[in-house]
Amino acid sequence: MDLTKSIMELKGIGEKNAALFHKLNIETIEDLLYHFPKSYESLPPVMSVQEAKEQQTSDPAILATVKNTPVPVHVRNLSILKLQAEDEQGALLHISFFNMPYLKNTLKAGTQYVFHGAVQEKGGALFMSHPKLYKPDEYQKLLGQLLPVYAKTKGLTNQAISKYVRQVLTDLPDLSETLPPDLLEKYQFRSAKEALYTIHFPQNTESLAAARKRFSYEEFLLFLLSMKLQQAGIEHKNAYPMIETADPGRLLEQLPYELTASQKEAYARLKEEMLQGVCINQLLQGDVGSGKTIIAVLVMLLCVSNGYQAAMMAPTEVLAVQHYEMLCNMTEQYGLAFRPALLVGSQTAKQKREIYEKIADGSLNVVIGTHAVIQDKVTFQNLALVITDEQHRFGVKQRETLSDKGNGMAHTIVMSATPIPRSLAIILYGDMEVTQLKELPAKRLPIKNCVVNQSYRQTAYQFMQKEVDAGHQVYIICPMAEPGVMDGLENVVDYSKTIQAYFSPQTRIAYLHGKMRPKLKNEIMTRFAAGEIDILVSTTVIEVGINVPNATVMMVENAERFGLATLHQIRGRVGRSDLQSYCIFMETAEKKKQNERLAILNRSNDGFEIANADLKLRGPGDFMGIQQSGAFAFRFADIYQDSALLMDAAADTAKILKSNSLLLSDSHLPLKRKLESYQSHGYLHVL
Repeated sequence: MDLTKSIMELKGIGEKNAALFHKLNIETIEDLLYHFPKSYESLPPVMSVQEAKEQQTSDPAILATVKNTPVPVHVRNLSILKLQAEDEQGALLHISFFNMPYLKNTLKAGTQYVFHGAVQEKGGALFMSHPKLYKPDEYQKLLGQLLPVYAKTKGLTNQAISKYVRQVLTDLPDLSETLPPDLLEKYQFRSAKEALYTIHFPQNTESLAAARKRFSYEEFLLFLLSMKLQQAGIEHKNAYPMIETADPGRLLEQLPYELTASQKEAYARLKEEMLQGVCINQLLQGDVGSGKTIIAVLVMLLCVSNGYQAAMMAPTEVLAVQHYEMLCNMTEQYGLAFRPALLVGSQTAKQKREIYEKIADGSLNVVIGTHAVIQDKVTFQNLALVITDEQHRFGVKQRETLSDKGNGMAHTIVMSATPIPRSLAIILYGDMEVTQLKELPAKRLPIKNCVVNQSYRQTAYQFMQKEVDAGHQVYIICPMAEPGVMDGLENVVDYSKTIQAYFSPQTRIAYLHGKMRPKLKNEIMTRFAAGEIDILVSTTVIEVGINVPNATVMMVENAERFGLATLHQIRGRVGRSDLQSYCIFMETAEKKKQNERLAILNRSNDGFEIANADLKLRGPGDFMGIQQSGAFAFRFADIYQDSALLMDAAADTAKILKSNSLLLSDSHLPLKRKLESYQSHGYLHVL
């Protein structure tokens, strides 16, 4: 079987199905195999209607016989299928399906099924909406198993994805091993084929953890080898010569606040290294709100006051605009030497051409933008400083392209609010020097946190309405973008409609998620930043890329489904001014470690403390249903959960490169080929 072929080679997948898979970025058979489950579920034992009522089970499995063949009823654009089913004690279960009229041919009177889904009790009767259907003998076979739950799209069910994955794995010959024999033996890793089968269809949590360990290690090893090979042969380059000028000092004297000790130390270190005439390669790592931006302004001011140009690249257009407006305001207020330009994708061709000309002739000395900054048409006269904000959102080639516009003589500073423990940051950022900001500005009030269950929801909405009435804004985060992706989790599309009933008619509510068109996403974020939206219901797409000081409340739905680092990054969208801000973590599960995670967030706003706690809490197998950290764009490895593996991979990378075995040893040839494929497909997202 050729894994590089289209998924249309698989039996049962035609153009229509293939188009749905393409929405999930699944083009080839290999893509399908590496579309790993987001989580796993185990089915509950079958119970009666009465037991479901007595135990107040929210998601029961009930064996019942269909009493009446349902007839679809059409209400506007909605097709509703209603039926009654009777359990073995004669109790009725009222069932509804939406937009599934074809089920009338399956759910005939007298047929028996296990109905598994969410229930509500009304007037003593039990109602179940949109349940999953299982034949009784099929359900018994699945009991006790870990069943994969995949990210999916409308029109493509979890069962369909599972069926095609199983089809491929059944027909799959032995795969060639990427990892050399010595590493397979050292870590007792499973074969590639066995690990693939287990990650999709695990027998138990132990086998699942072992399979995942192999793939996480392999990804770390490929990443670190790529990074080290790119760095190989790179010598310290001479930078444009600079001298100390009075401009940064004058700005510091005029600022209405004093820098924190960490900010002063960070700026002094960066300034000293820039004045030495050798290109610096620095990571400026600071928690959300620690004041990285003013450090960026100071080093850019040092650069332009020496007659050179500086560039700053942001991950979203909204954040780029905010950085640009901030710089323009400071330039006017303090009489700074900046001649700034904004360069973003939404500008017209004519606007861009005019900006290109002024950048090339030096009329503009600071350029702030998105990916538009690295287009071939952008030519700098004397670019001496490159700053990337939330840099893990950019690919390696993108960052290098921007740096190369400085003729190999530009200083590089990357800024990140991701609170990675220093031991891991040194590995992940290779030869970069790491500078940390460990304090928050004095006027920032600590965010008030609370962890609540769903009984608090009405109170939370009332509190949000008070904040909106006071002129403030609110974020609500849901784990899913659209309905039908993962059952039991809130999605922004439905949620934004549902909550309208809980707020005043004047409250302006909008939603945002990553699947929307870039232009629409940018429009919504811009409107929210401008105060034209009161409540923004969003996925974690707002984790970076938007700065709204007027937002004072953050509520996270299904909070237990996210990793600690992601939750902390999300929380960082509020508390960005001297207004008191609040974060409400709404949990819906009772797993001990998930509660421990939320308890840490409840008591601490310190990102570095949280990152270290995350390392201690996460363990092998403790990843089912937990969203990846979001700190790096690895496909399945997680720097917090798999920190020990990351360190092992770093040590092995050093040994492989030291002995040149990647180039000379036959046993390492498959790894070398995989590495070439890894780099050519752009899987190296970080640095």
